[in-house]
Amino acid sequence: MADTLIALSGVGVRYGTHWALRDLSFEVRSGEVVALLGPNGAGKTTTMSVLAALRPPHAGVAYVGGHDVARADRTLRAMIGLVPQRLAIYPTLSAAENCTFFARAAGLRGSRVREAVDRVLAVVGLVDRRAARADTFSGGMLRRLNLACGILHRPRVLLLDEATVGVDPQSRERIQAAVRNEAQSGAAVLWSTHAIDEAERLCDRVVLIDGGRVVADGAPDELVRAARAGLRVVVTTRLALAPDWAAGLAGIEIDATGATDDTGDRAGHRVRLRATDASTAARAVERIAVGGAGLVAVEMRPADLEDVFLELTGRGLRD
Repeated sequence: MADTLIALSGVGVRYGTHWALRDLSFEVRSGEVVALLGPNGAGKTTTMSVLAALRPPHAGVAYVGGHDVARADRTLRAMIGLVPQRLAIYPTLSAAENCTFFARAAGLRGSRVREAVDRVLAVVGLVDRRAARADTFSGGMLRRLNLACGILHRPRVLLLDEATVGVDPQSRERIQAAVRNEAQSGAAVLWSTHAIDEAERLCDRVVLIDGGRVVADGAPDELVRAARAGLRVVVTTRLALAPDWAAGLAGIEIDATGATDDTGDRAGHRVRLRATDASTAARAVERIAVGGAGLVAVEMRPADLEDVFLELTGRGLRD
């Protein structure tokens, strides 16, 4: 279960003179679910295209199951299950007809087609809608069908590009459970996502990319600890704080300050802080409380991957 099924080394892809990927290197092993996390334009979809053997790299090498994607053949393509962000199903066909078509396209024949169709429709919870046309489905059901069509042939490598974007909670849970099941069966899963909570809860590792390069690679909790992102604290006061209110407070960084009008019938002020730990945050709040600005509210939360990315790049994942 520890075979390396996805490996990129120094991969570069350019569009004209712009490099969408530059020296991109990481691996995904059998049984792993790895999130590919980054803002729009970071290179996530281009990475998926390279690994799906749809776009050869201009620099470096990428291997899927030990096969060079630049020399794609039938054996390589049979290893890959691609679930694109744009729905790749036929709206006028039923769920079963869509799955049957893609099962045959993946090389399945005879009784194996029916067995695969029955299996994936059960996995994604669409057995009772197998005869219904896809254009009658909700957005979440379409996403589930999209996934079903990508796992019919039990791919060794599963590539998902924003597989749960815009779905309802029930469909999200179904999709996540199905993906985890594929990994437990030995597949290497690379999941491109914008959902930070999804990456933190579902994925074994996270590869953070920015500008086509890897900026961090590791388990979500390890990345948060390594970045020393600390606690995030938001304090709202009636009056603006003095410019030097934090002087001498060790372990505190001020991210932003500004006015807010959500404190009732009077305008207030908000300051966003980073604190190394809870006791440091408490000292900062205590100083604000006794400083005469009129403490209104305090919000405190642990750092997450958004904060890690901000720490490493100076900008947010949603920028």
